[in-house]
Order: sequence, then C-alpha cells, then structure tokens
Amino acid sequence: MSQDSTTRSGRNGHLARRDVLLGGTAIAAAGALIGLDGLVTPARAQAAPRPNIVYIVSDDQGWRDAGFNGSTEIRTPNLDRLAKTGTVFEQFYALPMCTPSRATLMTGRYPFRYGLQTGVIPSGGAYGLSLDEYLLPQALKDAGYRTAMVGKWHLGHARREFWPRQRGFDSYYGPLVGEIDHFKHTAHGVVDWYRENSVLQEEGYDTDLFGAEAVRIIQGHDKQKPLFLYLAFTAPHTPYQAPAAYLETYKHIADESKRNYAGQITAMDDAIGKVVAALDAAGLRDNTLIVFHSDNGGTRSAIFTGESAVKGELPPNNGVYRDGKGTLYEGGTRVCGFANWPGKVPAGRAKGLVHIADMYPTLTGLAGARTGKAKPLDGYDMWGHIARGEKSPRTELVYNVEPFRVAVRQGDLKLLWVPILPSRVELYDLAKDPSEKTNIAEKSARQVEKLKRRAEELAKAAVPPLLMGEMIKTTFSQPPSTPKGDEPPAPSANGAAHTKDFVTDMESGTD
Repeated sequence: MSQDSTTRSGRNGHLARRDVLLGGTAIAAAGALIGLDGLVTPARAQAAPRPNIVYIVSDDQGWRDAGFNGSTEIRTPNLDRLAKTGTVFEQFYALPMCTPSRATLMTGRYPFRYGLQTGVIPSGGAYGLSLDEYLLPQALKDAGYRTAMVGKWHLGHARREFWPRQRGFDSYYGPLVGEIDHFKHTAHGVVDWYRENSVLQEEGYDTDLFGAEAVRIIQGHDKQKPLFLYLAFTAPHTPYQAPAAYLETYKHIADESKRNYAGQITAMDDAIGKVVAALDAAGLRDNTLIVFHSDNGGTRSAIFTGESAVKGELPPNNGVYRDGKGTLYEGGTRVCGFANWPGKVPAGRAKGLVHIADMYPTLTGLAGARTGKAKPLDGYDMWGHIARGEKSPRTELVYNVEPFRVAVRQGDLKLLWVPILPSRVELYDLAKDPSEKTNIAEKSARQVEKLKRRAEELAKAAVPPLLMGEMIKTTFSQPPSTPKGDEPPAPSANGAAHTKDFVTDMESGTD
C-alpha cells in the first residue's frame, strides 16, 4: 500500500499508525470508539495537558547557517540552546520555494493537489490557497486553541478571503506578500504591513517588530486556553538588510551581502531568545512545544533571490547538499530544524524522514483536534519518532510534482525526472551520496521505472499550477507591443530575459 493510501485509510474508520504513535494502543482504541469517523479526538488529549505550540519558520535560511548545524561564522546562541536541549531533525524536508512550503504546512497536503506547487504567488497574483482547504489554525481553533500569527503569510493577498484572519487565526500582524523592504515594510513601493485586516503605518526593523509582537501575545495570553503562535520571520530573505548594530557585529565580513545576511540571522535569533524568555516569565515554557525550521533551502541561484538586487556572491550555505532554493536537489528541500519541549522531547537527533506535511497531523494529534473537515492528508503523525525515538512511519517522500519536473524518494533512492524535451533522468542513493554527485540512473533501470510509475500516478492527481494560468492570462491580456508610428521598437525587457532564465533554471536545476 502506498503512503498516500495508508494515510487516507487512517481517516476512514480504521486505527491509523499515528494513533498508536501518539498515545498507545489503549488510548487510540478509545479514540476510535469515541470518534467513529477515525478522527483525532479530544479524549486522546485528556491524557495530558495540551501543549502550547510556538511554530517558528525562517525564510530562505541555508541548512548550515545555524550553529547547531555547524556554522562557525553566524551566531545563533538561542537556536543552538533550543537545539541542544531538543531533537534536531537530520532529514526534515520542505518544498523548494516559499508558497508551496507554507501551503503544505497549513493543509498537511502536497501543494500539487491544489495548484500551488510551482513558484510563489507574485505581488500581482490574483490567486491564493484554495478556500475549501481546512487549515491547521482552523483545526486548532475549533479544538479550543487561541490562534495567533505574526509574520509573513504569502498564501494569497488579492482577496480578503485569502488573508490569515479569514483562515483561522484570531489575530494577525505582518506582511501578506513574499518580499518586503525590512525597514520600510514595502513591496514595489506599496506598504505591505497589516494588523488584523488593516494596513498599518509603522517604523522599525521587521524582525524586531515580529519578536516584540510575539512577546506581547505571550504576555497577554489567557492560560485557560492553549496557544498556537505561528511566528514566520522574513529573515534572512532578500533584500539582505540588517540594523547597524548587527552590521557592526559582523564588520569583519568584507562582503556586504554576507554581512547583512549574517546580521539578519542573528537578529532573528535574538528575537527568538526574547520569545523563549517571555514563555518562561509567563510560566508557559514547560508546557510549550517549539518547532523551528526554514521554509526552503538557502538561495544559491540569483534567479531565486526575488526582486532585490544582490551584490557579490549569494551568502546562504547549504552545507554538503547540492544547489538550493527553487531546485529539487537536497539543498533546495532539506532544511535545518528542530523540536523542543522540556521533559517531552529528548535531547538528540531524529534521523528518519520528516516532511513539512507531517506537521499538520502531528500538531492536531497533540492538540486533540478533529480533522474530519480536512481533505485526505499526505502527512504522518511524527510524535513517536520525535518524542520516543520510534522509527519514522514515512518511507516515501514527494519533493514536488510539476508539469515539467518531479522528484520522488522511496527509501534512500531519489528520482529527479524532467520529462520535457530535452528530458533528463537522475537517480541518487542518498545514503551513499547525500551530495547527489553520482547519477546512477543508467545502472538502475528497474528502480528508475518503479519511481517513474509512482511519479506518473501522483501527476494524475495534480491540479495545474495556478501560477502558469496567471502568467498566461496576464501575458495574453496585455495590449499589443507594436511601436506607434515612427517610434523605434522598445529594447528587450529585463523581465523577458528573467522569465526565460526562470524556466531554464527550474528545468535544469542548475546554479
């Protein structure tokens, strides 16, 4: 049985593996009797106090760009302390770009199922995360949680129905689009900074403001209700900008982009330290699960830096992993991360496969939240793997499914297939070759065909990428580019070259 069908059977009246992982056979059986629809039930949560959940996401951070993953240049003492006393993920996977990753977190479902698998929602994009998806904050809110979001949304901004307050969050503070000036809070010169549903004019460095807002939420929280705080930093996404004090800290770094990038990460680390201190001061820390990870790998190709001009070499470091953001190689999808909960999550390392889609069933399971309103999940409950060192139930990993490329992993074998002409097939044994240097496809025809069949099966369930539809609609609705009268033709637009490079890079996966 495929992982996909196994997950679905667990939601159709049968005892799922995630029930056994979460609370033991007796509790799971009781849950199955209480909720005959196979849903996670509040009865399961009564065995222990439901945790507060502080879920922190960084933006385009390189795998190695934290002390707990080996960085000696960038200071992250607060993250390192949490990682040292918690469980570090050795194989945590997200999607290769921002919107697909965040959508997967919110839905527990692969983004190709609802058209958000390709690229990101552009500033002028009219689409968003489908309104018929039952999101993580909705499930937690329905289970009695206070739900708060601070930071970057990037799941739809053209219609108010797409915004966080309309998708299950009791409060929202931050930008709706994907890339802003960190000091001016603007995108294309337009302020993109909101409190609830209203534009907010406010000065300050966004990372500092996010941290301060999170602290205020914790300080004012009613302890009678559990808290879900989704803290989504814009650091260290471009533009690479940091306050003067952090630039002074890294004045020994000659390259301007690298200096700012390092400052962004340390500023984020300081903000996280203040959030943890606020949890301690409020008496919430001992019953709070903190999860941290990046939304995708660090940016190694200029085509994926967004709309900001970047000087010098791109600073993110993905360690031994190949390439970075926007590609389906390990550098674009395997991200730094950990979980920390005093007395509940041991100090150590989780070595098995964990996907961002797994966070939905894991968190709703801990919260005792019902998920019957959700569409069939692609995630697994990972609590047994994280908290008790049990084997990860995930044996397959879907990196992404797009019309022009797909990557699927089963066990240690990973297929990367570009079916458009000229086609390309790559197969890697990640246990022996984590850097993806040796393509063994020609020597492993049987394994290639098996993974191709799986890719085709997944593709048949895919919704066409909404970005492609948006691009076609926008392109063909423009007025003719014919010059007027004797006016000379306009020079080639940078945007046209940019689009060509984007397609080429997405197809080839090269830096």
